Amino acid sequence: MRRWIWLLSFPLALVLAQGDSAQSAKEELARQKELLRQTMGILPTELVTEQGKESFFRKGPSGKTMEACDFGLGPGVIRGANARLPRYFADTQRVDDLDTRIVYCMTQVQGYKPEQVKRPDVVAAAFYIASQSQGEQVQVKATTPEEQAMYTLGEKLFFARSGNRDMGCAACHVDHVGRRAGPLFYADVLGQDKSWTHWPAYRYSNDQSWTMEDRIRACYSNLSHPRPDFYSAPIIALELFMAQKNTGARIEESPAFVR
Repeated sequence: MRRWIWLLSFPLALVLAQGDSAQSAKEELARQKELLRQTMGILPTELVTEQGKESFFRKGPSGKTMEACDFGLGPGVIRGANARLPRYFADTQRVDDLDTRIVYCMTQVQGYKPEQVKRPDVVAAAFYIASQSQGEQVQVKATTPEEQAMYTLGEKLFFARSGNRDMGCAACHVDHVGRRAGPLFYADVLGQDKSWTHWPAYRYSNDQSWTMEDRIRACYSNLSHPRPDFYSAPIIALELFMAQKNTGARIEESPAFVR
């Protein structure tokens, strides 16, 4: 996959150097997407989704595939499942997002040892499962005590200001929505422009496939904050808060292709 971006490095550098150009960020995105498809004949989102599909139907050490896993709608039912996550699961007695549910499935159902669960495998499986929610409406509502506690934590973390820069999520995604910082636009993740529904996604600017967990960790790094661990409560709490704020939004592209 790295060689694809190398082939595109020159035109991509021109796009990023333009900053405030006549093209909108949306037009730049569409151009890069089409250029990549014409050059390679396939998008990375499609490739990673196919890898995830193979993982989903591959038998683990227990002899079971991910079809034996419950992602919230019953074992093996993944159509629309990601549009309803994060949510509370009785078997784990906690609120799980898609990533943590995949890890639970791989270790507790498929029989992999924790050290055998690699991050790229989790991301690929997330791409495939999320692809089955394209066109669905987000339906996340904190109703159980566990979900309500997570929502409260997520709201607190989203609006908290701390660190050397005295910033938090809301500084970019509420206070400065629609403004440009170099080649970047600050997007509204609380429902107005549906940017929360873009994840998981392939980022052409760094040639990486990310879930929302990766996106949140990167935001913390950008703010010079210590990054929360993968699969940790702060990340899931932020996801739940943003997901509920996006309830009713339609997932138009999943996984998405983003800058």
